[in-house]
Amino acid sequence: MSRILALGLASALVALAGCEATQPKLGTDSAKTAATGAAGGAAAQNVNAKLGRCDKPAGTIALVEDTGLDWYRAFMDKYRLGSTTPVLRLLIQQSNCFIVVERGRAMANMQQERALQNSGEMRQNSNFGKGQMVAADYSLTPEVLISARGTSGMGAALGGFGGRLGVLGALAGGIQTNESAVMLTLVDNRSGVQVAAAEGSSSNTDFNLGAVLVGSSGFGGAGGYTSTPQGKVVTAAFTDAYNNIIGAVKNYSPQSMGDRGMGTGGRLAVEGASQPNGASVQSSQAAPPQSANANMSIRDAQVKLNSLGYAVGTPDGQLGKNSVAQLRAFQRDRRVTVSGQLDQATMNELAK
Repeated sequence: MSRILALGLASALVALAGCEATQPKLGTDSAKTAATGAAGGAAAQNVNAKLGRCDKPAGTIALVEDTGLDWYRAFMDKYRLGSTTPVLRLLIQQSNCFIVVERGRAMANMQQERALQNSGEMRQNSNFGKGQMVAADYSLTPEVLISARGTSGMGAALGGFGGRLGVLGALAGGIQTNESAVMLTLVDNRSGVQVAAAEGSSSNTDFNLGAVLVGSSGFGGAGGYTSTPQGKVVTAAFTDAYNNIIGAVKNYSPQSMGDRGMGTGGRLAVEGASQPNGASVQSSQAAPPQSANANMSIRDAQVKLNSLGYAVGTPDGQLGKNSVAQLRAFQRDRRVTVSGQLDQATMNELAK
């Protein structure tokens, strides 16, 4: 039975060998990765159904890929794969969770256009003046932690049976798993604080037809894994990681030091430290200098009261019942005359 199966498979391969090559096909499903389709502005099409999506972007984002790290060089040399950022740019725009701004290689072209404008070579009204570039609120850094082919297989487990398992043993020996694990970190560019981090992983199984033929009947020359390119496994891992970032962003709650300003000294005291306990929140937040007698509108006062935890509600510029009540509470806390009115003493306290 094993010999009959092997002969049948060999005959099929010989028949296929005589076929002419087919013409290239557009949009072949077998060539696609986990990142499919396209994005244009807020619109996206043919998107992977498993990719998350946001109603509104959380901000602008730039991708930072450190090509000097060991993982990147190994990634390029071993698998001949390109940059990880193009697929991430596609996923990010399709999700509508961030707006991508260019900080990669195309920056050189952007600067070149501005240099041409400044040199006088461009047509009039080309409009490459200053003040048009959009700031990046966040930076996203990708990293491949593990990318390996043939990390596990059944061949080793069944190797002790030798040839006694026939086709079954050869088939098991021709199965191997490819795996990839990646990491994404999201950093706030203004503060330098990491706001989110996520891992992602993916795996697939390859099947070696040649192992069946060689292991069962001695035929050779038909081997070779139906190998999934490692780039597909890595892309799927990044899709998984970015979905995890989306989940973290949707459920985001900022970390707080509580009674002390962030970055002014932690709770793990060190002997001899000049500021072992950290500065209070109020003292660590520098306020702009104010005149002796501050002046503000009712609406501005409502905005400030809301920011201080006095729930005025939507600022409307009117001293309604709730606004008066919150003003009185603020005045009591600041030990000024409790009038419920926006007098000079109250404005001075609000301006601090």
